[in-house]
Amino acid sequence: MYNSKIIGLGYFVPDNVVTNDDLSKLMDTNDEWIQERTGIKERRHVIKGEDTTSTMGVKAAKIAIERAGIDKDEIDFIVFATLSPDYYFPGPGVQVQRDLDIKTVGAIDIRNQCSGFVYGISLADQYIKSGMYKNVLVIGSELHSGGLDMTTRGRGVSVIFGDGAGAVVLTREEDNSKGILSTHLHSEGAHAEELSLIAPGMGKRWVLDILKDNDPNDVSYFPYMNGQFVFKNAVVRFSEVIMEGLKTNNLEVTDIDMLIPHQANLRISQFIQSKFRLRDDQIYNNIMKYGNTTAASIPIALTEAWEQGKIKEGDLVVLAAFGSGFTWGSAIIRW
Repeated sequence: MYNSKIIGLGYFVPDNVVTNDDLSKLMDTNDEWIQERTGIKERRHVIKGEDTTSTMGVKAAKIAIERAGIDKDEIDFIVFATLSPDYYFPGPGVQVQRDLDIKTVGAIDIRNQCSGFVYGISLADQYIKSGMYKNVLVIGSELHSGGLDMTTRGRGVSVIFGDGAGAVVLTREEDNSKGILSTHLHSEGAHAEELSLIAPGMGKRWVLDILKDNDPNDVSYFPYMNGQFVFKNAVVRFSEVIMEGLKTNNLEVTDIDMLIPHQANLRISQFIQSKFRLRDDQIYNNIMKYGNTTAASIPIALTEAWEQGKIKEGDLVVLAAFGSGFTWGSAIIRW
């Protein structure tokens, strides 16, 4: 059986920087309040009409493919993780296939929100290990800014999220001591509504009902988060799934060279760092400048850490995520 290995990484974020002070002009908030609760100083928002979830994904993918040193037509399969697709359907995977002018390979969309990229990596890894595909493109991309309640009513959620995309190319690796050693995925749907966006779901109201109501005060179109409950679950599940991955591979916390956690909240990352007694150079955070980019956060952070020389050949790299669903997962990688 083969292993899969990351051979190309890329990311894209919009040029438009939105600071905490900028948000204070739209809602009752301030820089100190936001940083104290989330660690975020600024985030990126697209300019309307300039980029979409799929176009950001394409830009990140082009960089990853170039760095992988392969031709785009050597891509055998596309995995696209997002909660903010351009269309209700079809998903953005096929848009990437079209816009990159890749031959008619399969494309699949992952709807696991903050855990989406880890789920996507796991899926790609299994395809490669089975021998079905050789080169798989995995993208995480999000455009949050167009769907946030940018008023005082929505500040608890809206200050957290930003836009951006990250991508990696995985390829077949015949040395089983390198590449993705294992992935671990979990979910707990009992808490599905604790971090959710209900509309325009078809379960209780159909499209004609929505159009007829036309209610400007219908908050079901905006994200909802039970912040404290999510935080308490996140720190537990992060710890569990990281340890699960390490134990599977007979490794210890001290073996970790770089932990890339989903950038949900800096306080969560700091809690995990403290619990595992990791040095600052063993964990990478960039939520301070990008906010929470959901499925894009891990590939953006992973790419930045690699670009800065913080990840080297032979390093043990751990990816971990927790989010809406609840879903969570980890990937243990020997770089």
